[in-house]
Amino acid sequence: METKKNIEILNELISILEDGRVGYTNAAENCEHGKLKTEFLGIARDRSLMVVQLQDEINRLGKSTDATDGPLGVIHRAWIDFKAMITGHDNDAIIEACVTGENAALEKFREALKNDSLTPTLYGIISAQLMSIEKAVARIKAYKNITV
Repeated sequence: METKKNIEILNELISILEDGRVGYTNAAENCEHGKLKTEFLGIARDRSLMVVQLQDEINRLGKSTDATDGPLGVIHRAWIDFKAMITGHDNDAIIEACVTGENAALEKFREALKNDSLTPTLYGIISAQLMSIEKAVARIKAYKNITV
């Protein structure tokens, strides 16, 4: 039963990370600030690596993985596109949209860590990924109010 629960937790986190990867790629496409664009692409790459790490853990638990975009991610990416259209690719608006998405991800990661079924290995991996997301939020917030 614990294995099944852990796989469910990991699949949910994979979906969130995949949404973030696509969201950051989308944000980079809508951003006009060169360094911020590079930051977004770097975070997208980090999300891809996190997905692979969690997929590896699911494989170790004896299941295959199938990462797909979650429904909330589609909504979030649409919000970034919408904000970019309205604001003329306003970097601060894009940053705020990313922070909103990251706050949702942070909540899900913190919730996952409260689950008693997690093995020490899974707890360590999820904790490290949570810290990585927190650091990414701090990095992108540093770009607020910076002109192109």
